[in-house]
Amino acid sequence: MTESLMTQQHEFEAFCKSIRQAGIVGFDTEFISEFTWRPELCLLQLATPDRAVLVDPFEVRDLAPWWEIMLDPDVVVVAHGGREEARFCVTNTGQAPVNFKDVQIAEGFRGRSFPLGYDALVKRVLGHKSHGKETRSDWRRRPLTKSQVHYALEDVQHILPIWAKQSADLKKKNRLAWVEDEFTRLVRDVVLERADEAWLKLPGLHKLNSRELAVAKNVFWWREHEAEARDKPARRILRDDLLIELARRQPANIDELVATRDMNRTEYRKAAAEILAAIDTALALPEDQLPSRPPEPEDDQSHDEQLLGQLLGIALANRCAEMNVAMSIVGKTADLRHLVRWHVFGDKRHGTPRLMQGWRAEVCGDLLSNVLDGKISLRVADPQSDHPLVFEYRSDEGIVEKTSRLGPAKRPVRPSRRKPKSS
Repeated sequence: MTESLMTQQHEFEAFCKSIRQAGIVGFDTEFISEFTWRPELCLLQLATPDRAVLVDPFEVRDLAPWWEIMLDPDVVVVAHGGREEARFCVTNTGQAPVNFKDVQIAEGFRGRSFPLGYDALVKRVLGHKSHGKETRSDWRRRPLTKSQVHYALEDVQHILPIWAKQSADLKKKNRLAWVEDEFTRLVRDVVLERADEAWLKLPGLHKLNSRELAVAKNVFWWREHEAEARDKPARRILRDDLLIELARRQPANIDELVATRDMNRTEYRKAAAEILAAIDTALALPEDQLPSRPPEPEDDQSHDEQLLGQLLGIALANRCAEMNVAMSIVGKTADLRHLVRWHVFGDKRHGTPRLMQGWRAEVCGDLLSNVLDGKISLRVADPQSDHPLVFEYRSDEGIVEKTSRLGPAKRPVRPSRRKPKSS
């Protein structure tokens, strides 16, 4: 495999043409995120089936040919842990990547370990050992060292062979459609990060009333615009905890503003007029324009909901072990709680639970809803199995039949055939 560092625009554009001819490319980036509003792109790593290259964005100034490839439905772009790679596309084009795959997500549908780091994934799928020694490198410095170049190339050159094995296996298991749904969800989540509701990710919002939420929202967007203008990380403009405290206190003047602990710093005093203006605007909003209170976090829910969520967690863990799928991809604690609120308590405010939609409904939706309805009992079938439980449908007369992996079966689920240990 030919490997090279590209610093010339014409070389880069010629390689982009070869990517279109190949119809598939592995993609990775090296970036620094500690000092700027958006992560600073320091290196692109690209690999076709027969060549891997590094592209220096400090020398190759026009990366438009690459971003156009990410928007091309005829080219498959494959990454590992590709959220940041998708973000770069959205940042530079205003659009989401079109035919985007992620081998880290794909592996979660072939085994229960998720997320797997790149080195572990290479070893698991290809049986190779990679050497990640430059994870803390300053990728802004030039020239790049030989060690950095080797690391960056290795970070991309295994992606396509991994995807080839994964996709073939997932096709045999009829799970490719499931994986594609998760790729779509990854890209959709990246796009929504820039939407009007991004402020709802602030920690501690559930403790604020509607007026305080309006203040938090206004100060959040002031912070975002200020961070962009100054090209600094948003939390360096104003910490999250201070933002929430301002929403609670709602200072009316600079003296009240700096009376908040840690708000008496010089940079905050300089921005006092703008912060106070954002607060005043929120305080002037009519009641019918105030934001709705977000859902409470898991720890604030009822004991019954917690208990039922834990019961569903046992059922889901067993189902995922049986199917060899990562439980953290199928559903988290919040998803189980949402299902309990929706199915048991009739709380429809937040829509149909994810566990009852798409491929997740196929994997576990009927099982979990039947558990909640008391139509299924659980018992231990084989304590030594990695999925030791059996789910049995019940009627008034007793057990009717056992379940299979995807729903009721005409014959019982057989326990693991693990051989007994020799004495």
